[in-house]
Parts: sequence; structure tokens; C-alpha cells
Amino acid sequence: MKNEVKIHEVSSSPLKGRREFLKLSGMAVAGTGLFLTGCSYDEGIGLNNSFDSTAKIGSNGHKPGVKDGVFDLGGNDLGVLTYAYALEQLEADFYTKVVNASGFTSTFNSIEQQVMTDLYYHEVIHREFFKAALTGALPNPEKQLLPNLAFNYGSLNFNSRTDVLATAKALEDTGVAAYNGAGRLLSNPDYLLLAGKIVSVEARHASAIRSLINPNSNDFAGDDVVDPTTGLDVKLNPSQVLLIAGGFITTEFTAKYLP
Repeated sequence: MKNEVKIHEVSSSPLKGRREFLKLSGMAVAGTGLFLTGCSYDEGIGLNNSFDSTAKIGSNGHKPGVKDGVFDLGGNDLGVLTYAYALEQLEADFYTKVVNASGFTSTFNSIEQQVMTDLYYHEVIHREFFKAALTGALPNPEKQLLPNLAFNYGSLNFNSRTDVLATAKALEDTGVAAYNGAGRLLSNPDYLLLAGKIVSVEARHASAIRSLINPNSNDFAGDDVVDPTTGLDVKLNPSQVLLIAGGFITTEFTAKYLP
């Protein structure tokens, strides 16, 4: 049986405004919860005692913002959301460059172009969602919202199918592991619900890319990302993920209060 990769197209027209982003992403309801919860967020709410003792947790929480001259992602729920926002900025920037590369239509066939375009829309939606959610939840978003990050992909050739798919695979696998690892750090169930929805989408992205690289195989859920014994995906702590993602991010920031 032919292994066809199909991802539902979000939209073929330019996205207009935050409301459309949220509607198209299917996260409008969760977003409303985020805003409402965010307005009453109390930094004094600590992480519960079930977390890893190695986690760098402040005694009374640490909000995102500039500390000692460098932006820090912060800790607790808002720190985790800011961490996710940084990763979504990276993925959105990568796919923006992919679909705008001069050889996009000649490098990829029509199905691959559709997949890449859909992933581009999804990641832009995720980035804008986190920006909107954090703007609503942070007490002082002008100073506490993570700024737009800058990226450098080194020698990556965006007109090379091999280069682009290999990088996409690395980013998507890392993204899934990042959400899996961050879930335990969230204390607010609304945020956990949101993370669960997004990691489900990211896992589909990872599977789609893997099928493009190695069609008609089981690589879409390979043993390197899904434990063959437990059936569980890989999970990574923020410090592990940022070591990988940091290879592309040139804007300096710290994550002192995340494990």
C-alpha cells in the first residue's frame, strides 16, 4: 500500500489577525482559559513537590524578564510557556525560510510542498498563540515577554531537500521531546491541556517528516523516538533541549529557573 502523507491544510489565504490564528489552530477555547487564568496568576504559587529535585525552582517563582542584563525565561508555569514560545519562534522561522526559499517548488514535489506549507502555517499559529497567551498572562508583558529571537542556520542549504528534511526532523523530534519533558513542570491544568494539544500536533509533524525521508517504512514512529517497550515518546528537560536548539538561536537568553 502506498504510504501517502496528508496533513489537513489550515488555510491557503493570508492569516488575518490574532483571532483567526486562534480559530484556525483549534485552540481558541484553551486560549480563553489561558487568558482568564493568566489574569489571576500568582507568582507565589509554587511547583508541587512531585517534581525532580534537580529542577532549578525558585522558592517563590521567577517571572520571565531581564536579569543581570540578560533575558531569562523564568520559572514555574510562565517560564515553561516562555520556553515553549522560544521553541515555536525557532520552528516558525525555519519553515518560513523553507517555503520562501528560491528553489522551494523545484526542490520539493507537490505533496512535499503541501506538507511544508501546512507545517509553516501550524508553527506560525503556535508562535502567535504563545505570544498572545503570554501577553495576556504576564503582569508586565512589555518587559516580561520574550523578544523576537534571531536565528542562524549556518551552512544549511534551504534549496537542498536533504538538508531541509534532516533539519526539520531534528527540530520536530526535539519539539516533541521538549513538550513531553515540560509537561511535568506545569501546575495549571489549562496550560497542561494546551501543551498536550500542541505536542500531539508536533508528533504528527515529526511523523510526516520522517515519512518523507523514509517512505513506506516504520520510521514515522521509530524506536529512536518511541520506546518499543513502553510505547512512550522521548522526553527532555529544557536544559537538554536548549543545548540542541541553541545551535540555531543567536539571541542570548538564560534559563536559570528551569531544569
